[in-house]
Amino acid sequence: MALIVSMVAVFFVAQQRESDGPRPVSSPEQASAVVREDSRILGEKGTSGTTFVEFLDFECEACGAAFPVVEELREKYAGEVTFVVRYFPLPGHFNAERAARAVEAAARQGEFEALYTKMYETQSSWGEAQEPHDDLFRGFAEDLGLDMAKFDADYASKEVADRVQRDVDDGLALGVQGTPTFYIDGQPFQPQSIEDFHTALDEAIKK
Repeated sequence: MALIVSMVAVFFVAQQRESDGPRPVSSPEQASAVVREDSRILGEKGTSGTTFVEFLDFECEACGAAFPVVEELREKYAGEVTFVVRYFPLPGHFNAERAARAVEAAARQGEFEALYTKMYETQSSWGEAQEPHDDLFRGFAEDLGLDMAKFDADYASKEVADRVQRDVDDGLALGVQGTPTFYIDGQPFQPQSIEDFHTALDEAIKK
């Protein structure tokens, strides 16, 4: 329990440091950059019309701290809210872009959520490393029983790299500066407590 509290504290400190944050969305072009038709979804689409978006970096400690919070939200609002993931690997994290490509490659075999979860569950074992962890990520894919020839081809492909970069480009266009960055129904959301998540989603669902 103490570890969870400590991790959540890391997340909220990171949120406070991003004081400038993303800009409010004010045009259809910006709105379309928050969620694309091919954006990855955790679980099933919700029926309320409310969308929760996270720009994330699998190597980011604050994202790792936010992970259990988002999982709690997914459990509470299952069937109501659509939870969307946008890749935003930060240039200062050596393996972040590799992790995003691995998750996207797994997504192309229907295992997006499984490898998304695995990245956070194992983050402490590979995060902040300054050497490539391609083999480790490939091992994760093997453990999922993926077609490894397809995984290897997708992981190394320009198409997957470009797919990750499109998420990054959308984030940059929206003014995203760090991770995690959240949007609820197309507008930036900067929580100061776990309760803020529940309040904001409850209000969004009621609209």
